[in-house]
Amino acid sequence: MATKVLPPKQLQNLRFFITRSLNTSSSSSSKAAAASPLNLAEKPEPPIQEPPTIIQEHAKPSILDFNDHQKLFSNLPTTKLLHASSILHLVSIGPLVDFGMWVMNSRIMETDNIVRDVVLKTVRHTFFKHFCAGEDVVEARRCFERVNEAGLRVMLDFAVEYTSNNDACDQNLKGFLDSVQLAMSLPPSSVSSVVAKVTAMCPLSLLERVSDLLRWQQRDPSFNLPWKQNSFPIFSDSSPLYHTLKKPEPLTPQEENDLQLGQERLWKLCEKCVQVNIPLTVDAEHISVQPAIDYLTYLTAIKYNKNDNPIVYGTIQAYLKDAKERLLLATKAADKMGVPMGIKLVRGAYMSSERKTASSLGYESPIHNSIQETHACYNDCVSFMLEKIANSSNAVILATHNVESGRLAATKAIDLGIEKRNQKLEFAQLYGMSDALSFGLSNAGFLVSKYTPYGSIEMVIPYLLRRAEENRGLLSASSIDRELTR
Repeated sequence: MATKVLPPKQLQNLRFFITRSLNTSSSSSSKAAAASPLNLAEKPEPPIQEPPTIIQEHAKPSILDFNDHQKLFSNLPTTKLLHASSILHLVSIGPLVDFGMWVMNSRIMETDNIVRDVVLKTVRHTFFKHFCAGEDVVEARRCFERVNEAGLRVMLDFAVEYTSNNDACDQNLKGFLDSVQLAMSLPPSSVSSVVAKVTAMCPLSLLERVSDLLRWQQRDPSFNLPWKQNSFPIFSDSSPLYHTLKKPEPLTPQEENDLQLGQERLWKLCEKCVQVNIPLTVDAEHISVQPAIDYLTYLTAIKYNKNDNPIVYGTIQAYLKDAKERLLLATKAADKMGVPMGIKLVRGAYMSSERKTASSLGYESPIHNSIQETHACYNDCVSFMLEKIANSSNAVILATHNVESGRLAATKAIDLGIEKRNQKLEFAQLYGMSDALSFGLSNAGFLVSKYTPYGSIEMVIPYLLRRAEENRGLLSASSIDRELTR
């Protein structure tokens, strides 16, 4: 592959920029979140401007090498780099992203018309092509094989979310089961896990009702929930309960039956994963429904995580103020029950909507007050889980686009004596984002996956909108990789 070499002056500036990102404290590491050509779902806040600090280039040796940009991207064809560079430049233009998000959320997209067709065609050849694996299994398989050829693994994500009835839930379950079949057809160990959203297998309105009831029981422990089974703790003393301001009505017999159906769908998917020994990762979503999601996920983990093999992974969003407390409570309960715990750690992808909801109800945001606090929470949770891996049968997926968090985690793992190819430690980044970090970690010897969604364009629109928003602006997560791909 022909490679264009940057002039020495640009290389010097680039090395200074990357080295500064790797060696400054977590308070400035938001500038170093990498993104590029090759979503776990994390949402950076606007970076804080600081005066430049002069740091010696070799002041602190790092396990991750980002100086050789040609080596980082040596497994990618030039056409891929050119397309990625174009897309990352487009999403850095704030007004363009704002207009695009307005169009995608407008009534124009609700009916068939020529404008809608043009918009979807444009999205298909730009943002969809960059952030998604394809519209069907055939396209997705080709993408997964390319990711594998680049030395990375894949987290298979059939990207459906939010359903309103049992028929749709049954259809979505079939799609998830097909994704397990697809994983089985790929080379061994090339798939690190299959991803699912509970909102695709249980009606959204029911998950909201269940979450309300669970929150009310947290307020009043004497409140009886006859359908509730033994699970891990899903709240801490600091967990927000403002979504449920009055005592909810009990579930009707039909709702209890629908909840059982939702649980059985999740169990059927997990049974398929157990048969082929491929982990199942359950995504986190809005905190309005997260209590019900955690409840069903933990029930599934208790049932299927056996013999030091955590097949089910729940997700903790570190941008939430109660994240670390809930992680500690859940893992403590799992240890007491003898259940190996699988956890995916992310920062979070619903920051704007969570803050708006809290503000509309007159409550403080559940999100940390600053990006520094989010970084600190994430890194603390990472350190805790790495120590658990070193001393028990727990497992973790470290989903981050933040270079400093990746460096700290890699260093901590080595210090604890965790083998780089240990199957219970996986780093992960979203497909289309943070390839520099992915390849840097992979080159250092760690297992690295790309969270790779596939499905029809209409299905993945919510996912694409989240990706557009978190890459928005010149100082967004994609700043480093924009320079490297150039």
